[in-house]
Formats: sequence, structure tokens, C-alpha cells
Amino acid sequence: MAPDIGSAEVSNLSGTVEDFDVGTASTDGPSDQKRTTYQNTNYPKYLKYYQTISELKSTIRTRAIWVVGKGLIAKGEDKEIIDGWRGYGKDTANTLVQNMIMVSYAGGDFFAEIIRKGGKFRKLLQWFGFVSPGKPINIKPLDPASIEIGVNSQGMLEHYEQISKTEGQKNKVIKVENMFHLPKDRFADEMHGTSVIPAIEGIIDARAEAMADQRTVFHRYVKPLWIWQLDTDNTTKIAAFKRKADKTVANSENIYIPKGAAEATRVSVPQFSTLDPLPYIQDLTDYFYQGTNTPAVIVGTTKGANEASAKVVFLGYEQSVRFDQAWIVDNFRTQLGLKVELEFPTPIEGDLIKDEAKDSQSGAVKPNETKVKIKGKR
Repeated sequence: MAPDIGSAEVSNLSGTVEDFDVGTASTDGPSDQKRTTYQNTNYPKYLKYYQTISELKSTIRTRAIWVVGKGLIAKGEDKEIIDGWRGYGKDTANTLVQNMIMVSYAGGDFFAEIIRKGGKFRKLLQWFGFVSPGKPINIKPLDPASIEIGVNSQGMLEHYEQISKTEGQKNKVIKVENMFHLPKDRFADEMHGTSVIPAIEGIIDARAEAMADQRTVFHRYVKPLWIWQLDTDNTTKIAAFKRKADKTVANSENIYIPKGAAEATRVSVPQFSTLDPLPYIQDLTDYFYQGTNTPAVIVGTTKGANEASAKVVFLGYEQSVRFDQAWIVDNFRTQLGLKVELEFPTPIEGDLIKDEAKDSQSGAVKPNETKVKIKGKR
């Protein structure tokens, strides 16, 4: 009897492959209660990503180096103050700024206790508001995971609290004016900054998984698996041969066996029989650099970039770095009362203007070719 085509059925895969759904989110800003607090419990995970993922560490560290540029610049009394900063004991003003950028990008917030000039009596008067805070003679970076931010019902900062890492020891309350806080990319009414890592976490994980898979494949090609067929079923002899065969693979040595006593078949993946992961890894790498707003050419990768495109990319990155520099300078003024400057290391805008002038003189680009003409009645 011939098969009946009328018995064919259509499958339903709607529940098998789930559609992407980004879901919803809400800010964790202050609520109607008298006091709202926030502590970054995800910071240990972000720190591990920073320490483990080489391209993430390189990207954030490169950003910090560019923001520091030629160094922190100040004049007069302000220069004397920042020249005296030693952080935890061995820091300088420039390494402190580098720390600020790295920590705020990785964790979202940078915290440092402000050590002000004045003795215990002045601090007591300052606590009650009788005198203004003294000059910041030092700033001491703190662990962001240990800092709790407190705001009142109106959404205004009330205080900071350093959670003790030692059981039984009291927490340390730090007044707002004694905490140097840099919330990176604070959004809406949130009490904290935003780490760069959550937005690219999926990309990082996917790339790490693909690279681990590729590493396994390479191992199998360099030191392939073998299927051994032994002319015996004696478990003792099989165990003894197994130890010898495994030792030859581990030590990359030869093995000599009587003819016909065993046969070996190499287990390998034929070329082009599986998906090539390299283009996928490269795409994920490109997405990563887009997500961190750091062009690959900035961290030393020049693949696929010519001089002209690299200069345009460089110019775009320059504007982003200048914004971060302005962010640091503004917070030095508002939180520390210090007037400082950060000079960009190597501006490229002037070089682009010179290149355009040379092209115009050589006839490669005419001046009117760079302008838009709109035709119409006057």
C-alpha cells in the first residue's frame, strides 16, 4: 500500500524557539519612605569581569590613560594641595584620576573619603555646621561594594555609610561633604551610576564561550583523540595498555606494539564540516568595542582600518574622552573646591584640517565639493 500524502502534518515551533524579549525596567530611585538606601551588590561580579576579560580591562584602562592625558594641571594653592595627595599612601593625583575612571566605568561609581585640613575640634565644629569644611589634603579611594548611599524622601543625598567587612565592627557614617562620589552616567532619579558591563555582558559571555569551543577544537587537532581496538577482552591487559597509550599522548612520545595486537583510529573533525566560529568571534569583538565606545584602533588593533578612517574614528573617540575630562574637572570644582584642568594628550582635529587643506591644494578635493548647494528661486 502506497503512503498517504494526506496524513502529513504541520509542526508548531512557536513554543520551541522563544522570541527575544528585552522585558521592562524601572529606576531604583527614592521611594515615599523616609529614607532609601542603595548598595551595589553586583560590584564583585563586575570586578571579576574586569580582572578576567583582557579586552575589557584593556579598554577601560586605555580610557583612563587617555582621560589623564598629560596630567592634572592646577595653579597656586590648588596645585600645592593636589601635589600632596597620596591616597592610600603611595598614590599621586594622576593615579587617583586614573583610578576614578577605571572604577566608575567598571562598577558605575567611584567613592573616596575626603580627608580635610583641621584638627578634631574643627571637625566637631564642622559637624554641627559652625565652620566650613577644610581644604581636601587627601582623598582615599574606597571599595564601592562596601558603600551604602542614603537619600531622604525628597530624593536628596543624606549620607553615606561604609559597611564594615569585619563582623561585630560598627559601620562608618560619612557625611555627604566628606565623600567624593563619581556616579558614571547616572540615569533619571537613580542614586548611583551605571557600569558599562551589564550592557555588554551577553557579548562578553558569548565571545568567551565561542573562544573556549575553538580552543577545544584546536586541542583535538593538535592532540587528537584515538579509538583503540585491542585484540583482548582481558580487563587487566586493557587497563595496562590504556596507561601506556595515555602516557604517549600526554608526553608526545611514540608507542610500539606487536602487529595485529591493536588498531588505532584517529577521531577528528573534517575541515568545513562544522560552522567556522572565527567570523562569529570577530563580529562579537566588533560589537564589544561598539558597546564600550572604544574603537579597536585605540587599543592597538589596526585590522581593516586605513589612515583616513582611523583618523575619523580617533576624532570621535576624542570627543568622548573630552567629555569625561570635563566630568572630572567639574566634580573637582563642585565637590572639592579645586580648580583643575586635564589636557588632552594628542588632539587630531588640527591634523584633519591640514589634510583637507593639502587635498584642496592638490586638486583632490575642491572647496565647493565639500559644501551643499541648494537650488531654488531667490
